[in-house]
Amino acid sequence: MPRILITTDYLRPGDDIDRYLTGHGHTTVHAPLAGRSGPEALVAALRDADAALVGHDPLTAEVLSRAPRLRAVVRTGVGYDAIDVAAATRLGITVSNLPGVNAGAVAEYTMGLLLATARGLVRSAAGVAAGGWPRHDGHELRGSTLGLIGYGAAARAVVPLAQAFGMRVLCTTGVPESGRTDPSVRFVDLPELLAASDHVSVHTRLTERTRGLLDASAFALMKPTAVLVNTARGAVVDEQALADAVRTGRIAGAALDVVTEEPLPADSPLRGVDGIDVYSHLAGQTAEARAAAGTEGAAEIVAALAGKPRHAVNTPLPKPPAGDHG
Repeated sequence: MPRILITTDYLRPGDDIDRYLTGHGHTTVHAPLAGRSGPEALVAALRDADAALVGHDPLTAEVLSRAPRLRAVVRTGVGYDAIDVAAATRLGITVSNLPGVNAGAVAEYTMGLLLATARGLVRSAAGVAAGGWPRHDGHELRGSTLGLIGYGAAARAVVPLAQAFGMRVLCTTGVPESGRTDPSVRFVDLPELLAASDHVSVHTRLTERTRGLLDASAFALMKPTAVLVNTARGAVVDEQALADAVRTGRIAGAALDVVTEEPLPADSPLRGVDGIDVYSHLAGQTAEARAAAGTEGAAEIVAALAGKPRHAVNTPLPKPPAGDHG
């Protein structure tokens, strides 16, 4: 019976997902790895696994090479930059993600961050908690311009929500013109988007091209009243450059749900900068999105082990014999 490792802490023995997998003839092993340090715990958990349903666990080439039975990995979300896909491909391991599974949750959260920054809600609540009663003018979203970096499922789900608030929407993307199907969105290049937007929201994947995309030169193009929102991947933003830009008034502020290193280190340049609010990677974390991710992830595991993955991001080589992963 294929052995399925489940590392996500919201999926538990005996739940619907567990019963689905066991009902398809698989054995499940639950090993939530949140908070564990180093790769050895992950290596130990994967040692006898044929497939794995994982969150943000760092599946490096070293870790994957020490999982002799592993045939399929399914990420219970969209981003898969924590997985060495090239190494998985060489080792005969299918890697899948779940595109669009939490797009609605991320879109709603993005609007929440836009509202919070525009109205200074964090500063107000903190002031009241400290015994004060701060009063300050905020800004309305109506009539402002939102620039979307990326045009994946989450960005597309933001569009009608932003427009319902009366915002104009620009977008920069590598999606071919044939995929830019919304005539209400104006597609522009990145410099134009940065210069024209009152709010810039990041929704792109982390790749070598997008790593550090928003650096000092990018912030120099933005309006001094503009705010950055990031619900995608922290490393898309040069954090030192962002801290400098907000501290000097080059841009007005930032709301970050993701950072390069999570949890946020004590010595992060983002700490202590008035105008930068950092949240704890909650954009896709709703009960509804997690339920959908569990259901879709389990179905993808079953399909991948049957040789018919629906959302594979690679085409693996034939699986080497056990012990021949060097």
